[in-house]
Amino acid sequence: MNKTFGYARVSSTEQSLNRQLDALINYGIPERDIITDKESGKTLERVGYQGLKSLLRSGDTVVITSLDRLSRNKTHMLKELDYFKNHNIRLIVLDLPTTTVNLQEEQKWILEMINNILIEVLSSMAEQERENIRKRQEEGIRAAKERGKNFGRPKLLYNKDLLGSIDFLLSRGVPKAKIASKLHISRSSLYRILKNTGRS
Repeated sequence: MNKTFGYARVSSTEQSLNRQLDALINYGIPERDIITDKESGKTLERVGYQGLKSLLRSGDTVVITSLDRLSRNKTHMLKELDYFKNHNIRLIVLDLPTTTVNLQEEQKWILEMINNILIEVLSSMAEQERENIRKRQEEGIRAAKERGKNFGRPKLLYNKDLLGSIDFLLSRGVPKAKIASKLHISRSSLYRILKNTGRS
């Protein structure tokens, strides 16, 4: 028997899936048949999505709320649409009402043409939005750096007390692993200090 699955995605663990879940449930999909991801749309290697594809069989249907839930990468999006088509899997996009219109068999080319145009436009918009987000992030990081904000792991300060403690413990033959533990620093940090201060 053919099945209908829902798929919902947000880009991070902080974001809520509730709006998409409500829309899919209201469409008539049981919550147990809705697969979710909290991962970026820039890749298709998402646990939930790949799990969904492993469940799909010819004649099944996948329902999503919007096309960018599938992917924000135009190439990936078109690749997946081809995959669904080639495997006889129907895709319903709730904000593309033409995907659910019933036409006579001889008129279905109209529906396909409209959908192809909409998909092309929306996939381009989704990819452009992802590029805009990336640019805004880069601009934000650049502006923060100009204000003196540092990113990444904070630099370890080689103060005299720390170096003195290291020298004392080394002189007593304390193993380096224990020195790092006693001074509450990682072993890699200790080795970096020893190397950078000529103590290695």
